Amino acid sequence: MEQPAPFTYDGGRVDPGETQNIRYTVSETYLGDPVKMPVTIVVGERAGPTVVITAATHGDELNGIEVVREVAHEWDLSELRGRLVCLPILNVPGFIAQQRYLPIYDRDLNRAFPGDRTGTGAQRMAARIFENFVAPADLGIDLHTSTRGRSNMLHVRADMGDDTVERVARAFASNVIIDSEGAEGTLRREATAAGTSTITVEMGEAHRFQRSLIDRALDGVRSVFAEFGLLESAHVHWPGWRTVVEDAGEKTWLRADAGGLVDVRVERGAFVEAGERIATIANPFKTSTTAVEAPFDGVLVGVLENPVVYPGNPLCHIVRVDERTRTAIESHER
Repeated sequence: MEQPAPFTYDGGRVDPGETQNIRYTVSETYLGDPVKMPVTIVVGERAGPTVVITAATHGDELNGIEVVREVAHEWDLSELRGRLVCLPILNVPGFIAQQRYLPIYDRDLNRAFPGDRTGTGAQRMAARIFENFVAPADLGIDLHTSTRGRSNMLHVRADMGDDTVERVARAFASNVIIDSEGAEGTLRREATAAGTSTITVEMGEAHRFQRSLIDRALDGVRSVFAEFGLLESAHVHWPGWRTVVEDAGEKTWLRADAGGLVDVRVERGAFVEAGERIATIANPFKTSTTAVEAPFDGVLVGVLENPVVYPGNPLCHIVRVDERTRTAIESHER
């Protein structure tokens, strides 16, 4: 029986059949105290791919943390083929402060990859994470939520022009896949460029655990593990319907044309028809109202949760679906 290679990082090694929980130093505070990131590494007794699962690149995005923790500490991984690296909280300073960006450097960690050991504080932290735990992997799943005040349905963002990334994205079993390379400096773009085929999973909103979304994401992770042979007992999951958004013209953010209070009439994940009223914006006296309508038949992948807006604020993110997908959605919901 062929065994996987030990997993090594700067300062340690995990051998086949072993699991290690470590706190890995990624930076220092103003007082010179170490900033330590929690890491769980599991190396199976049989050879297979290496997968890295990451969350809380933005410190207030919490749903993914619970997904990573449950995979690492509640799943039976005794039959694991390959190696698993679990990073539940990448942005430790942001998590402690419960804010999106790095409070020490006021930078977006998810624009700092692959990092630079002699660069900014964010780049130095990113380099420590990337070189030790991301670049050695074959596959990556990076878990996110929407920013505060908005909420996303569970969906995948992936560079579908990369064959392995496409395979990961489809295996994750989300209804919606948005095809994009990702912005420069994002974990998934830079990881994929380095040979770690990585997808982003968006789900829910910041500052909370949302159990139904966490459970769906866990199903997605298990489905990826099945697709790539990491767990023999797992099965690849089909979500019932799917749309892959490949063209920028097939998705849009609807924005407020007036300031006021917003009454959103639909929930994230809902199917809406062209011309259907999605929201109404009104002033405090309700003497002036502005209707917001769907520009085409589509699914709302993101919606506003905070009901106050200025002109230009985003209200909802809609992706177009064709008649075939619409029929599949309606059949699945019956």
